[in-house]
Amino acid sequence: MTKLTEHPSEGGQTRSENGRVSSVNGQPTPEAGQLSSPEALDEVRAVAARISDSMTRVIEGKLEVVQMAIAVLLAEGHLLIEDVPGVGKTMLAKSLARTIDCTVRRIQFTPDLLPSDITGVSVFNQDVRDFEFRPGAIFANVVVGDEINRASPKTQSALLESMEEGQVTVDGRTYELHRPFIVMATQNPIEMEGTYPLPEAQRDRFMARISMGYPSAASEVAMLDTHGGVPPLASLTPVTDAPTVARLIAVVRDVWASPAIRQYVVDLSTATRESSALRLGASPRATLHMLRAARAVAALDGRDHVLPDDVQQVAVPVLAHRLILSGEAQLSRRTAEDVLREILRRVPVAATRR
Repeated sequence: MTKLTEHPSEGGQTRSENGRVSSVNGQPTPEAGQLSSPEALDEVRAVAARISDSMTRVIEGKLEVVQMAIAVLLAEGHLLIEDVPGVGKTMLAKSLARTIDCTVRRIQFTPDLLPSDITGVSVFNQDVRDFEFRPGAIFANVVVGDEINRASPKTQSALLESMEEGQVTVDGRTYELHRPFIVMATQNPIEMEGTYPLPEAQRDRFMARISMGYPSAASEVAMLDTHGGVPPLASLTPVTDAPTVARLIAVVRDVWASPAIRQYVVDLSTATRESSALRLGASPRATLHMLRAARAVAALDGRDHVLPDDVQQVAVPVLAHRLILSGEAQLSRRTAEDVLREILRRVPVAATRR
């Protein structure tokens, strides 16, 4: 059985002016710049390159999609992969899981899936005359959720606490999930029969949404050559492990974002809330996710600071799935991505200094 510990309280933390935790229970944490040293950033790039090289052996011609998935992993986020059937949504999630030597669980979301199948359940043990907790499928470093919108809203809501707080509460007791922790869920936007659309609260938990898209002709020919024999995932072996990923996450968390960058991120979120084309704009959680994703992109590029280009690169994947179009925008056949690109062109970028 998986060893579980009760989730500790979050007291005892001291934060500096920039919001970073400077001490926990009196023990100092690394100062700014120590984690994001050139050596640490070199390790981020090296490990990310190994993961990317391994995944692209399976996911042909989708380097940008692969890199976004890695960025979400290092930014401590969760990924929603939405596209038509057969383009490799589940393959992308599985390939990332295979490249890391960690615990992996796959959940096939169906209408009869119960919340306890995900979180776990307390079972009475006759030998010890007491209840013991049997962990569910969510207790893993990488959780692959296939066709998440086919489960009932009640079952979908079982993910809310775990995705936001990294913990599960069952029968009044709280259990901490494994770290690092990422949920990679897929859904099909075309076949809506027998599905339950994700509510806003659930979509807002996902840091980013990506689409695979159809491969190019050359990539599809290469896929026929490489995938025609043995299953493609069978050739993948881990290129890193969970402790290394956790260390890289700490490096990404320490990447510096100037006050001007933080203001730019807030300005983008504010613009979505004030846009006449949107009925629902970005939440404060979306603002946080956008900055964290931008930090990951900067680290993957070998930089210890965020540039406006990093924010613009992640803005659409991070924000688009959270927005709800107004009736007028829907009638004019505009998409959330279209509105976001207009906002990116319109919102000025403040001058930044390193």
